[in-house]
Amino acid sequence: MFDKLQQGKQLLQMRSQAKALQKKLADVTESVEKGAVHVKVSADQKVQFISVDGEERRDIADAVNEAFSKVQKKAAQKMLQEGGLSGLLGGMG
Repeated sequence: MFDKLQQGKQLLQMRSQAKALQKKLADVTESVEKGAVHVKVSADQKVQFISVDGEERRDIADAVNEAFSKVQKKAAQKMLQEGGLSGLLGGMG
């Protein structure tokens, strides 16, 4: 019983740390310009801005962000099906 309580506390601490890291990653950005296209992304894999020929294209940014969100959910499901990180590490994790 105590072991499960300890695991619960550790899980809450890990979630808190993950949220803090995600906030820090959102502040790290990179911009790239190629011809008439300008893209700005954050390290948390979110498209912040896309413009084409000087016109902001929120629709494209939203579509890319939605696609990333969907594929990240699929990846998380796949990891759970495969045994989480320990499955990926061959039982070492």
